[in-house]
Amino acid sequence: MKTTASTPMNTLEKIIKESKTSAKYAVIWLHGLGADGHDFESLVPELGLADTRFIFPHAPVRPVTINAGMFMRAWYDISALSLDAKEDEVGIRDSQKLIEQLIEEQVELGIDSKNIFLVGFSQGAAMALHTGLRYPDPLAGIIALSSYLPLRNQLVTELNSQQKETPVFMAHGMYDMVLPFLFGQACKMMLDKLGFQVEWHEYAMEHCVCPEEIADLKEFMQNVKRPTALT
Repeated sequence: MKTTASTPMNTLEKIIKESKTSAKYAVIWLHGLGADGHDFESLVPELGLADTRFIFPHAPVRPVTINAGMFMRAWYDISALSLDAKEDEVGIRDSQKLIEQLIEEQVELGIDSKNIFLVGFSQGAAMALHTGLRYPDPLAGIIALSSYLPLRNQLVTELNSQQKETPVFMAHGMYDMVLPFLFGQACKMMLDKLGFQVEWHEYAMEHCVCPEEIADLKEFMQNVKRPTALT
């Protein structure tokens, strides 16, 4: 069934990669525009995280204005790639609710929110930031790869100040032509001013991920998880 920004699905389809042992941590990984939950499945072994369940949700299918109205998996509509473009606030907030539901599902399964990482790439990273910074309970970490900050003007009044204790990992390619490097820089600077703990990384790459980035991400997540992380 096709959906629009104003008609969210009640739940998200998802791929779940269970831990070999009882899961104490969870990673919810949000894909980018036009991709799906399979996009980052292959990284699970590379991250080497013990006692960790990975959840890869599929975004709802909706028309995307910047892609000539084509239906594709997207967390919200995009009219233009500009920090000043009109934003699909309804779509963003609809997806926020769906992502919060994913977090709450893991809590109901016995994983404390402070052991849940919210991760995303591109549009998925924008949703990880938007949702994570507003989430009412502490998280293990918020990870944004090649991102920007949606609805940034509302963040000051909507953020959960307790999340300032949540570590934030941000990474961006210096040659990114899809979401320019300055998008990520502007987001990082805003979070710094608001008092968030931001670990910033930049790489000589375009709109993608690279081995160095995954190695840095692995170290970040293992440091948060210790002493249960594999070494």
